[in-house]
Amino acid sequence: MTIKYIDANGIKFAYHEEGQGPLVVLLHGFPDIASTWSHQVPTLATQGYRVVTPYLRGYAPTEIPKDGFYDKATLVEDITALIKGLSGGEPVYLVGQDWGAIIVYAVLAAYPELIARAVVMAVPHPGQVTESLVNPKHIHRSFHWWFFQLADLPEKAILANNQAFIDYLWAYWTIPSHRDEQHIQAVKETLQKSGVLPATLAYYRAMFDPTKADPNLAAVREKMARPIEVPTLALCGREDLRAELMLEQSQYFTNEYEFQLIDNAGHFLHREQPEVVTKLIIDWLRK
Repeated sequence: MTIKYIDANGIKFAYHEEGQGPLVVLLHGFPDIASTWSHQVPTLATQGYRVVTPYLRGYAPTEIPKDGFYDKATLVEDITALIKGLSGGEPVYLVGQDWGAIIVYAVLAAYPELIARAVVMAVPHPGQVTESLVNPKHIHRSFHWWFFQLADLPEKAILANNQAFIDYLWAYWTIPSHRDEQHIQAVKETLQKSGVLPATLAYYRAMFDPTKADPNLAAVREKMARPIEVPTLALCGREDLRAELMLEQSQYFTNEYEFQLIDNAGHFLHREQPEVVTKLIIDWLRK
């Protein structure tokens, strides 16, 4: 698939594009890349949507800024600038999984006027995440958050033994029968590129270190804490422990909101049960 580029929020973003019609932007997570949506894109395009799947900040071939910020507010500014550059001024549909979902929640709160309808997957609202930080089983489930706070060792561990760490995360977070070797290999090839791994880990290091947040975006962070008024569908694999955190988060939404569990799926539900997830996305966008 051809890669296109657009300047947004001061860096050059790479993205794939397919189809014509209303714009749908799909955001990937970690450890992942834009092609994670390969099962969804053709169907969305066939159903009359223009589908854009960008590589997030730090994920080559998107530019890796030297001494750049990776805090959530910066990521929000990235995606809003990307949307403004591609949308022609019309509200768009926004979909995200894992870090993509984290960004989507924040965009919906801070810039609701940009989004018509949204889908979040596999990650609870930040209010629920805060509560989970003192829950032992969720501390264990998110062990990588704490491990990635260390200097240097995570980079070495991830790259060792043909990135067995990445294989472990995908196996840990998906149902036992799921096989995705070709896609995981593409993820590994991206993480091996110069500068990518430290950039992707910087997302996690900025989560708990205020000194790593852009001080000029305080106003954006305030807006990110607002209730969400954009119609939103939340999805999670039934086998993903985070599902229990997403069961009761409707209090953060002031408009149409639905939550659905996906059977026989874990964290990467859009790849574990692609047909089910794609249909739910399309049905939600058409409402």
